[in-house]
Amino acid sequence: MNNVSLVGRLTRDPEIKATNSGSSYARFSIAVDRRGKDAGTDFINIVAFGKTSEFIERYFRKGQRIGINGRIQTGSYEGKDGKKVYTFDVIAENVEFVESKSASASATPANADGFVNIPDGVEDPGLPFN
Repeated sequence: MNNVSLVGRLTRDPEIKATNSGSSYARFSIAVDRRGKDAGTDFINIVAFGKTSEFIERYFRKGQRIGINGRIQTGSYEGKDGKKVYTFDVIAENVEFVESKSASASATPANADGFVNIPDGVEDPGLPFN
């Protein structure tokens, strides 16, 4: 079974193009955080077709979180230097909003470790420690 579920942030606005038959497709990538001792970020190339691509074009922009269900597709082509180049894409079959538009627009920037710096002298009664 070839099934993938991802949640990540768009690294750029989706690039929408038309196929030879006139339908549309979208290409973009998302940044997906890894967990555990091998923590880091993977940048996954995504392709969506038809109504899914139109939905993405209309509602998603760089920086927004997106949930994707789909499948992995590999391929290859001959590069300019004559060497074979292998490709790896996730074909999006279903996409979902993961956060509200206002939440993505007002997201507090975090450090690489995921924590937000709070300046000294700022007291926030909402914090469990003071």
